[in-house]
Amino acid sequence: MNQRQLFLQHVAQTSDTPLLGVDVNIVTASGCTLTDVNGKQYLDVISGISVSNVGHCHPKVVEAINIQSQKFMHLMVYGEFNQSPQVKYAKALTDLLPPTLNSVYFTTSGSEAVEGAVKLAKRVTNRSELISFTNAYHGSTQGALSLMGSEFFKQSYRPLLPNIKHLPFNAIPDLNQITSKTAAVIIELIQGEAGVIEAVPEFITALQKKCNEHCVLLIVDEIQTGFGRTGTLFAFEHYNLVPDILVVAKGMGGGLPIGAFIASQSLMSCLSNNPVLGHINTFGGNAVCVAAAQATLEIITSQQLYLRAKEIEFIILNQLKHPLIKHIRIKGALGAIDFGDETLNFKIIKACLQNGIITDWFLFCSTAMRLSPPLIISNSELELAISKILQVLNTL
Repeated sequence: MNQRQLFLQHVAQTSDTPLLGVDVNIVTASGCTLTDVNGKQYLDVISGISVSNVGHCHPKVVEAINIQSQKFMHLMVYGEFNQSPQVKYAKALTDLLPPTLNSVYFTTSGSEAVEGAVKLAKRVTNRSELISFTNAYHGSTQGALSLMGSEFFKQSYRPLLPNIKHLPFNAIPDLNQITSKTAAVIIELIQGEAGVIEAVPEFITALQKKCNEHCVLLIVDEIQTGFGRTGTLFAFEHYNLVPDILVVAKGMGGGLPIGAFIASQSLMSCLSNNPVLGHINTFGGNAVCVAAAQATLEIITSQQLYLRAKEIEFIILNQLKHPLIKHIRIKGALGAIDFGDETLNFKIIKACLQNGIITDWFLFCSTAMRLSPPLIISNSELELAISKILQVLNTL
């Protein structure tokens, strides 16, 4: 059997037609360019779903991985050994956050970070009710799936967590459903899988007021928007807002698996007693992953790549214009190109893949194509991607 056949037979599939049936077998990746087994090159304009914010195999990230891997990799379950890579990175990251976000719990993924954040909120408040929003995406594990704001992806897995409400996004009157029974509200300030839908400032102001009124913890999910993606280091900086718990992952590790939930030390200390080991994992804070995250953070901050995200937004809005495009919703380097038709969108994405442009669609907005390129993409690379997309549109 060839590799495609082996792939389909032995690697668990999540759809009947991976990448719409386009066979992409990548052997190397550098910067924004992926190269397949036949030498064909692709421009990655979705960053592995907002992961490769500093591009693929950034030299400084690779160097950090190599250096740390020669010292030690895995030692022991997170939180027991005093590991210098963890300490160094936690200090560097929290120095960039509001003072109350000063304690980092490392995980291996965004879903796991959401699970930990929700456990922390329930433990701190001694309440069980959780609130999220329609078309929210927080992960696919049981607890995170329970918070998802789309029944389509949940219906086959019930029963899920009880005591969860889903409120309409940007609907201020519905915030009255937040009460003294609520442990936490979890929100994406810019809904990713909904097709890049921004929270309006008035809604966030009202949400924070209601949470404060009932001593409800506010969890902000920045798994997709964090680390420079939207034009600031974190999306909450666009709002007059300080989360009680911040959840991050994706663009955090420069391509390696790492996530975290971040809160105050006083809140986080609740996980250390009654019961002891209130949250544990085996690989969270893996030294090599943390070293990669440290290098990634230094690249983003030293090069101010969050400002580059604004330049990417400007170029896309000014150059990607076509009658087939119904709407462009974009914040920094996170964009949804909406064609208003699912069949047409899938046809465009498949043609883009065949023409060397890696893109995809959104889980809850199948009429829109995702554009979230690495923040290190050059103007010429971005303009090439746009020109190829326009070429595809001109053939339809």
